[in-house]
Amino acid sequence: MPAWRAVLLAGGRSSRMGTDKALLPWGDGTLLTHMPALLRAAGACEVIVSGDRPGFDSVPDAQPDTGPMGALAQLAPRLRDGAWIVVPVDMPLLSIELLHALLATDAACTCVEGHALPMALRLDADVRATLEQIGGLTGRACSLRALQQRLHTVHLPSSPWKQVLRNCNTPEDWAALQHPTS
Repeated sequence: MPAWRAVLLAGGRSSRMGTDKALLPWGDGTLLTHMPALLRAAGACEVIVSGDRPGFDSVPDAQPDTGPMGALAQLAPRLRDGAWIVVPVDMPLLSIELLHALLATDAACTCVEGHALPMALRLDADVRATLEQIGGLTGRACSLRALQQRLHTVHLPSSPWKQVLRNCNTPEDWAALQHPTS
């Protein structure tokens, strides 16, 4: 597999969770330590963390509260051309197989049907221009879904990946994520 890099989105306010999701305990560490390790184990040659996260290769949001699309647009000038995977910090069950399936397409953008993240992006001048355009918008116009629509995203079927796409936005989500049989 050709070299690829990853963006870990970890800069939000976690308002629905009520506590910083990135610092929730997972395994022998936190979601913030687990996710970069997962991405490297899958083959990422670089992991950039979006958000002010000392001790990581992180980039604080220049404009906070712009959501995942705003954070990605702010990061884009720093990112090299090539294949990138964009993942949220709160999706610890992601599988290496899914990440590889996302990267296996030649599309400018690939995600799983019904899920904006994780997402594979092939950064080049055209994708950068689209990121800049959509990142400069406000409201729903500045969203990952708007980006994906503009880039004519390839969607993988969701059925094989349902369990690994679970994330945690609320305390109830977090409890269910830790006890998958409930």
